[in-house]
Amino acid sequence: MTRFLIVDDHPLFREALQSAVRLAHADAEVFEATSIEGAIDVAAAHRDLDLALLDLSMPGTTGFSGLVRFRSAHPKLPVVVVSGHEEPELVAEAMSLGIAGYIPKSTSRRELSDAICEALKGSIYVPPHMRARLAESPQQTEQSQILRKLQKLTPQQLTVLELIKSGLQNKQIAYELKLAETTVKAHVSEILRKLEVYTRTRAVIEVSKIDFAALRGGEEPAAPKNDEPAQAKR
Repeated sequence: MTRFLIVDDHPLFREALQSAVRLAHADAEVFEATSIEGAIDVAAAHRDLDLALLDLSMPGTTGFSGLVRFRSAHPKLPVVVVSGHEEPELVAEAMSLGIAGYIPKSTSRRELSDAICEALKGSIYVPPHMRARLAESPQQTEQSQILRKLQKLTPQQLTVLELIKSGLQNKQIAYELKLAETTVKAHVSEILRKLEVYTRTRAVIEVSKIDFAALRGGEEPAAPKNDEPAQAKR
């Protein structure tokens, strides 16, 4: 039995994705999560998942932060991003994180189903109309380099980095995360090493270069286009 994890905070689109999944795999077992933290927990409880379908614009995340956190926690689980954002630059940055595919939310249910099948076969799926535009995008941008470095951080280190960005010092971070201050210092040292910087200030500056502004907020996604409304098949 093929097992999927759908990560999206909109009930309508979770149903639409379930419908697309079952169009390709009628007997699929589908798990759902409405936050990145929940997705990490579900994937930890079900190590035999075959594919995760993840929205970029999730509560408590900015830009690629949720995707990076999930990939850091479960690097071996293939992830297909399903997003309402179709800008070539953003798609290229997402692809640089080693995802198994990128599917716009405007895609029809049949195309969603076909894309899921491609990802399960080990192919990297990008919609045909996006391929030419992606080929024109720079292959190695400064943002993609930083994103690759962020991928090396553990989930705990990513959390520490977020608190550093908020201006907290080691003692405050230790209190927030209920850790020993020496443990926090060790995490900070590893963060600086993996980001290839020497100071906390430089780490914040580097991460701030990533343009997450375009992904702030969360628009209401349109359900996939189809001849009939996409419904989850129970």
